[in-house]
Amino acid sequence: PGLRSAKPARPPGRTATAPQRPAARPAGPGARKPRPPAGLHPLPRSRATRLLIPYLGVDAPVMALGLDRDRRLTAPPDDDPELVGWYRHGASPGERGTAVAVGHLDTDSGPAVFAGLTELKRGRIVEARRADGRTAVYRVDRIKSYEKAHFPSQEVYGARGRPELRLITCGGSYDRRKGYSGNLVVFAHLTGIR
Repeated sequence: PGLRSAKPARPPGRTATAPQRPAARPAGPGARKPRPPAGLHPLPRSRATRLLIPYLGVDAPVMALGLDRDRRLTAPPDDDPELVGWYRHGASPGERGTAVAVGHLDTDSGPAVFAGLTELKRGRIVEARRADGRTAVYRVDRIKSYEKAHFPSQEVYGARGRPELRLITCGGSYDRRKGYSGNLVVFAHLTGIR
């Protein structure tokens, strides 16, 4: 399925795709803690090597990412629009907790790896290959857009009782000086291991 046409080129050097720090905090009191499906056990830690979204034709290499000086999650370099970043201090693919992967919507050269995320629907598959040779298979639960000023960090990054995945890219309106006004977040949970 085709990628949407790119918005005007982003100014170089704007690397943060999400406004706040991912955190492995427990969910608040009364928050539901979903469990993995019966017979599906979370995997031990192993770094991500590739991210695949078959419906969109995405098969991208993964790099480890950390936080910037303002404690915001960084993004992959602008000069490699097909690279996905995996938050290295969060869950690895298939591990219990909330894993976070970020990618550009577009760069100066046009559409980037996550340009088609708005086309994903509930039930679509996202696969994350690991350094140990296994693949964590996630199923999309929902896709939500948030303005950066009202980004719900706990909802997006908060700890869960099962392995979950968040794919994050830019979204909202675009301003040449300020960049994108929001973020698009795909929520998914682990349904299989290969």
